[in-house]
Amino acid sequence: MIKRKKTRQIKVGGVAIGGNAPIAIQSMAKVETSDVKNAVAQIKSLEKAGCEIVRVAVKNYDDAGAIRKIKKAVRIPLVADIHFNYALALKAIENGADKIRLNPGNIREKAEIAQIVRAAKKAHIPIRIGVNSGSISKRQRDKETKRHGKKVSSLLVKSAMDYVKLFERMAFHDIIISLKASDVISTVDAYREMSKELDYPLHLGLTAAGPYDSGIVKSAIGIGALLLDGIGDTIRVSLTADPIEEVIAAKRILRSLNIRRFGPDIISCPTCGRCQVDLVKIVAELEKQLSTINYRLSTRAPLTIAIMGCEVNGPGEAKEADIGIAFGKNSGMLFKKGKILK
Repeated sequence: MIKRKKTRQIKVGGVAIGGNAPIAIQSMAKVETSDVKNAVAQIKSLEKAGCEIVRVAVKNYDDAGAIRKIKKAVRIPLVADIHFNYALALKAIENGADKIRLNPGNIREKAEIAQIVRAAKKAHIPIRIGVNSGSISKRQRDKETKRHGKKVSSLLVKSAMDYVKLFERMAFHDIIISLKASDVISTVDAYREMSKELDYPLHLGLTAAGPYDSGIVKSAIGIGALLLDGIGDTIRVSLTADPIEEVIAAKRILRSLNIRRFGPDIISCPTCGRCQVDLVKIVAELEKQLSTINYRLSTRAPLTIAIMGCEVNGPGEAKEADIGIAFGKNSGMLFKKGKILK
């Protein structure tokens, strides 16, 4: 069993992050926030897929103002993603944002940060310090590497730590931290280093992980490695793809580590020359049908369904499955807990 590091608990709307709370799944809307109709439609689709917190881009005052309208139509908390202009954070808070994400790389003025902190305190909402490799200028990176031999991971941690100390001097502690690079090793090293330093909850992910296939592989390795270490309180799988795919990938990562359960677990063989049915199509159809069911959290062990291509990897290799089938050419074998039923 994975032993999670105990972090302080922060509330984002009605979702608890950190402490003993379940690791929450996040995604980001990929349409303009000011396009309220399409933003609401996409967020509702994300809700249905299992997303628990959604971030929206706030690039102007129209986006910030749209948050109030969107919140009336959706159930999950909204996070306002702020870059360059601190006043947009103030406007987003005014319109009901449940959390603000700030990038230390482009909002640096203490007086401006102080205004955001005061508004967040008044609204009783947290702030995510969202550092990524793009937050560190090439000049700063070259200087620190040459002078101190620091790696990208240590620079990410230093950037976040400087921001955290500034917030703490302002008596603000409702903080969530992320440290995202686009490569797996730098990301994992940064989170491991930060986890040793502070007890604020950590938002896991890689930045610009890439297209669907390679992005899932990188995210699964990076996020999975940290979760196995007991590090992480909420995750977002960043993909150049439909945001629903991000949610599905996040659920699969959590389920594969037995951290959270989202309905039945399918195990299936990779197929070989012995297989005489279109197993790929059969498994895809079953998975699609199961994914449309909205499962509630349960303390019961998940049901495991085995779909196997032949008698060799039927009840033998899948004997732990609750129920399964091993296909022949014109027939199949149903089995339960390794015992043949029919």
